[in-house]
Amino acid sequence: MRRIHLFMLLLLVLVVIASAISVVHAKYSSRQLFVNLQNLARERDSIDIDWGKLQLEFGTWGAPRRVETMAHDELKMRLPEAGEVVVLRVKDN
Repeated sequence: MRRIHLFMLLLLVLVVIASAISVVHAKYSSRQLFVNLQNLARERDSIDIDWGKLQLEFGTWGAPRRVETMAHDELKMRLPEAGEVVVLRVKDN
C-alpha cells in the first residue's frame, strides 16, 4: 500500500510541474502575441496616415485650377474665342 501512495504522490508532483510549465509557456506566448498585435496596430496606423496623405495629394493634383494651369502652361491649351465655338445639334428621328 505504501508503494502505491508513493507512486501516486510522485505522479501528482510530475503533473503539477507539467501544469506549471504549461502555464508559464501559455503566458509567454500570450505576451508575444500581444506585442505582435501592438506592432501590427502601429503599422496599421502608419498606413492609415499615409493613405490620408495620398488622398490629400490626389485632391490637390486633381483640383480644377491646377488642371487648368497645367493645360495652359504645359499643353499650350486656351479657351476658344466665341467665333471658334461650334455647336452640334443631334437630329432626332
